[in-house]
Amino acid sequence: MQSSEAVLTQARAALAHVPYHGHHIHPTINLRISDGALILEGEVAHIVDKTLAAAQLRRVEGVTTVIDHLRVTDGSPPVGDGELRDAVCERLLNAIDFRNCKICAKVKGHVEPVREAVGERSGWIEVFASDGVVTLNGQVISLSHMRLAGVLAWWSRGCRCVVNDLVVAPAERDSDEEITEALQLVLETDPFVDAARIRVRTENKVVTLDGYASSEGARKQVERDAWYVQGVENVVNHVALSS
Repeated sequence: MQSSEAVLTQARAALAHVPYHGHHIHPTINLRISDGALILEGEVAHIVDKTLAAAQLRRVEGVTTVIDHLRVTDGSPPVGDGELRDAVCERLLNAIDFRNCKICAKVKGHVEPVREAVGERSGWIEVFASDGVVTLNGQVISLSHMRLAGVLAWWSRGCRCVVNDLVVAPAERDSDEEITEALQLVLETDPFVDAARIRVRTENKVVTLDGYASSEGARKQVERDAWYVQGVENVVNHVALSS
């Protein structure tokens, strides 16, 4: 078994080979090991950088668990904790897939119900925001719902990082097919995307996108949505512009 220092040395070397997307902001990534897990902290310029860095470290010999706490700093003005928390709650309230789910906001250590659940298997989500980091706790009915909640948090202005601690009950086995299903749900939820024209397939956590988009902005939005989905490690965008 390798020592913690040996694992950290290899991990730092691996980070040097990540093809960082946000070249205008040099990433500041700190690594440490706690209870056997490799923890990433610091700032990167783009969600792509955050995802690729964590994926690269999962391949390092001796690394069994990666906890990604990197924050995306794109240069936009920061948003207050209350504004960010309320924005995430609003997105959850408006999402049809969470229409029966109990939504709560954690404010100054106290949990405040925003909407009560409808039905027995509706689940519940607690939203907490601190310095751009959104933490989701609670229980949802599927892996797709867990992933969709995380993406809704990422869509909220001012979000720099999502800690998705939602539990799926009953438990489901994760797979490439689950990632594909979740991304399809995300695209159907995104008002800026025509999900019917996009095809998604996932292999070894690498998502490939095919189909057509009406503009370059829509094409980029499809890809951005894919990067936001928890479990995705790379995205190949073959979406073409429709004439």
